[in-house]
Amino acid sequence: MKAYVVGVGMTRFEKPETRDWQYWDMAKEAGTAALADAGIPYERVEQVPVGYCFQASTAGQRAAYELGLTGVPVYNVNNNCATGSTALMMARQFVEGGVADCVLALGFEKMARGALGGGAEGGDFKLSPVARHYGIMAAAHGFEASPPTAQIFGNAAREHMERYGTTEAQLAAVGAKNHRHSANNPNAQFQDVYSVEEVLAARAVHRPLTKLQCSPTSDGSAAAVVVSERFVVEHGLHDKAVEIAGQAMTTDTAESFASGSCVDAVGRPMSRAAARQAYEKSGLGIEDVDVVELHDCFSINELLTYEALGMCEEGASGKLVESGATTYGGRWVVNPSGGLISKGHPLGATGLAQAAELVWQLRGEAGARQVPGARVGLAHNIGLGGAAVVTMLRRP
Repeated sequence: MKAYVVGVGMTRFEKPETRDWQYWDMAKEAGTAALADAGIPYERVEQVPVGYCFQASTAGQRAAYELGLTGVPVYNVNNNCATGSTALMMARQFVEGGVADCVLALGFEKMARGALGGGAEGGDFKLSPVARHYGIMAAAHGFEASPPTAQIFGNAAREHMERYGTTEAQLAAVGAKNHRHSANNPNAQFQDVYSVEEVLAARAVHRPLTKLQCSPTSDGSAAAVVVSERFVVEHGLHDKAVEIAGQAMTTDTAESFASGSCVDAVGRPMSRAAARQAYEKSGLGIEDVDVVELHDCFSINELLTYEALGMCEEGASGKLVESGATTYGGRWVVNPSGGLISKGHPLGATGLAQAAELVWQLRGEAGARQVPGARVGLAHNIGLGGAAVVTMLRRP
């Protein structure tokens, strides 16, 4: 049974503590918008997977109850930065498996200001769920005083530069591109445009990464209504429907750690495997894709993901972004929303916000961000620890 996204919604992503709202307020805003986009009431929803990372157990119910008290199952999902796409995947599986005809995938996050930690209790990284990943980093690079997540990705950048000749300017080109794209996105946390030189000159977080190459902490929510083909026909939703043509999730394998490289520990092997499976399931390849929303938590991860998705050969991603192939007028438009770097990164909402952007693009509803003639979109969402989800979306 096929699954279709027929409604999407999201809040504006905000810097933490700048807007007077709670996580249930933002979830109500995004969920209401998604239902309104689909033109259906909450009472038609049969299952609700809800993604978040920083709230207590059953916060999903607290959020979903703002939309209605219908007694439907609510599932609380936490998969680090891949949480939103995990909720979307659960929704698709419910529909494709015949469990439900209409599912609402909801994601939100209310975060604290400042950089993310490494998941260590009391600063003891032996207790962290990502202890193995940071152990790889520490063995190869030691452990510095910079924020742990920026540090492991920054060290992946150093390795990529040493191995392939990638330059700091090429890394900065990712940040400049995504900030430029977000200038046309009213939902983006940042809408300022920066040159490559300005990105390079920004405050260093963990060399070679500067502040303008790092995703911020954010508050916000996003949602998607996923339905069966039968539901589309019965409710006349053909004009709204975007098919989930293929989707795959992978987690770390031995390859992630065998090399002792941060490039592998932060997820390039996972992403490559997820992409391969999603291509096989959809019957589509990267050559069919017009628009991509990928997980640029740091500029280096956008470059690693180009390689994992097959957009270029291993090691050639710096030259790819530098060539203009991943912006308007190039082969693909990558992160027209501004990506995580400039749109923002409320962990539980990120994967669903990627889906929302792609649905708008494939419907031709993205306004000044519109990618001309977009028919196939790819979403890539990854969480350290780990999970990688690749979703192929197609306009029927």
